[in-house]
Amino acid sequence: MLLWGSLTRMSWFAVLKQLLTTASAIVQGLANAVSGRFGVSAAELKPGDSAPDFSLMGTDGRIHRLSDAVGRSAQVIAWFPKAFTGGCTMECRSLRANGDALRGSGVQYFAASVDDSAANAEFAESLGLDYPILSDPTRDTARAYGVLAPSGFARRWTFYIGRDGRVLAIDREVSSATHGADITGRLKALGV
Repeated sequence: MLLWGSLTRMSWFAVLKQLLTTASAIVQGLANAVSGRFGVSAAELKPGDSAPDFSLMGTDGRIHRLSDAVGRSAQVIAWFPKAFTGGCTMECRSLRANGDALRGSGVQYFAASVDDSAANAEFAESLGLDYPILSDPTRDTARAYGVLAPSGFARRWTFYIGRDGRVLAIDREVSSATHGADITGRLKALGV
């Protein structure tokens, strides 16, 4: 149970920002869905398919490309809808909390959203993340991966990509609070 009286001024600000961002995202998503502005992703990837290449800016200031990792390491891309919202905050914290295990598995792992680089950088800094969040403001990569929802936001799906650049698995039932541990378990089950 959250003890409201024990929240610091910074915590109150963070909670208020999270609530306002979540409410704003809901309204924006509904408006986008009703207007049909973004449509539906045509792609429907499945295990065994070649993962679409991407070239996305990370919060570490680097451009990340799938093609750079092919032949060297497996990759995990955890898409989330919107920076600074409740579920996305829990998910990114869970990835950070399980960072040692994820790095120990030898994979490159990222969170990704359609937020712009500045928003994701601020979000990553606010959470003290030790892994990059990839930004896809054009939504081209989200479309290619089939995660772009009619709301204009990415669906909360995670892709496991082998060293050969092929999709090993797709998690479409992500639990935000336990996702870091869930990824670690899935990597072990996949033999990565």
